[in-house]
Amino acid sequence: MRSFFIVLFAVFLALLSFPHSVLAKIGVGVGTGKIHVDEKLKPGIIYELPPLTVFNTGDVASDYEVNVAYHEKQPELKPDESWFIFSPEKFHLEPGKSQEVTIKLNLPVRTEPGDYFAYLEGHPYATSKDGNTTVGIAAAAKLYFTVVPGSFLEGIYFKVLSFWQVYAPWPQRVLIGLFILASILLLKRFFHIQVNLKKPSDQAKKDG
Repeated sequence: MRSFFIVLFAVFLALLSFPHSVLAKIGVGVGTGKIHVDEKLKPGIIYELPPLTVFNTGDVASDYEVNVAYHEKQPELKPDESWFIFSPEKFHLEPGKSQEVTIKLNLPVRTEPGDYFAYLEGHPYATSKDGNTTVGIAAAAKLYFTVVPGSFLEGIYFKVLSFWQVYAPWPQRVLIGLFILASILLLKRFFHIQVNLKKPSDQAKKDG
């Protein structure tokens, strides 16, 4: 019996000697299970989707990010990952904390019409010594949306209009700056022509 307690005590000391990180749990959760966009989307427009809240459900701090994933044999079309703009792209969470991630969907001018599906996946990540990113567990929300047909010219129009609205006031400021620059260049050119027109008359006066 005495030897049994000695062995048990030795195991207890061994467990105490393990680093805390070995026993720690890394976790992740998302605030919604499904995002269904009821509006029919058009090519060329930048849409703002409902935000996704990511939770650190573990007991250690970790770095997180959101990306796009797909079901291998899904019947719906797969939206390209480059269509999505996440802000912030990467973030740090302490245990029990959360981060709201805003999502913009930037549909190209030439987007195939139809029903689309993707997973918006939040997961912790870590960078290894060789610089590669390693990903473990993940939690995801299902995203559904439909793109309706649109002409190429209509797509360009909506792309410009959407860009103008989403990134205001910067497009307006750039346009005003270009207008001022063009006005200055025109004034300089007009003034130069006026000077050239006056020179022959001045010379004629001198000759007279």
